[in-house]
Amino acid sequence: MSMNIVDRIDNLVKVEHVLVSVSDKSGLEAFIPGLVDINPDVKIFSTGGTYGRIREILGDAAARHLTQVSDYTGQPETQGGLVKTLDFKIYLGLLTETHNPSHQDDLKRTGAVPIDMVVVNLYPFRETIAKSDVTVEKARGNIDIGGPCMIRASAKNFIRVAPVVDPVDYPDILDEMRARSGETSLDLRFRLARKAFDHTAGYDQAIAGYLAEQTFDAVERCYTDSGR
Repeated sequence: MSMNIVDRIDNLVKVEHVLVSVSDKSGLEAFIPGLVDINPDVKIFSTGGTYGRIREILGDAAARHLTQVSDYTGQPETQGGLVKTLDFKIYLGLLTETHNPSHQDDLKRTGAVPIDMVVVNLYPFRETIAKSDVTVEKARGNIDIGGPCMIRASAKNFIRVAPVVDPVDYPDILDEMRARSGETSLDLRFRLARKAFDHTAGYDQAIAGYLAEQTFDAVERCYTDSGR
């Protein structure tokens, strides 16, 4: 299988489709209206509690700008939100390249759209394991799967996609987009990608460190009759 080598990109990319799925919802009350103000035609895809929060923020404008991921993909969320964003249309939208004809054909074939910005932060694993009553099962339940996948996909494709993992960056992102008529620069996307990979690396290290400290007895007590 040959590698896909890119030799042409756009420095500036207009943000038209945004995927938002966050545990930490701070800053959305300014960031989401900012995106809409900069591009009145922006479309936002979201999930679960994030969708509900954005709908509250946008009010009557939500009908124009906001779509549930499940409505976009045609696949309902699984019980407990276990699977929400792990879908071909999502990852095609994240990884597609503007100047790749085959990718553009795939978008048309599937009815997908290129996603230009991903706003994701992860399940609170560190906060969970810091609690005195934490169990292996509570920790396991707070291992995020879809979030790291979206972050890594968007950060890998920083040549087109802006991966946003920290609410602290919201004001600077909006400032650049205002200055560039709703576009992000390669410089910004590359800086965000470096931060995104650092974010997922630290997250995985926290999980690995916690599991390394657990004994099998602790695991057995959670799940088996013999351990109770």
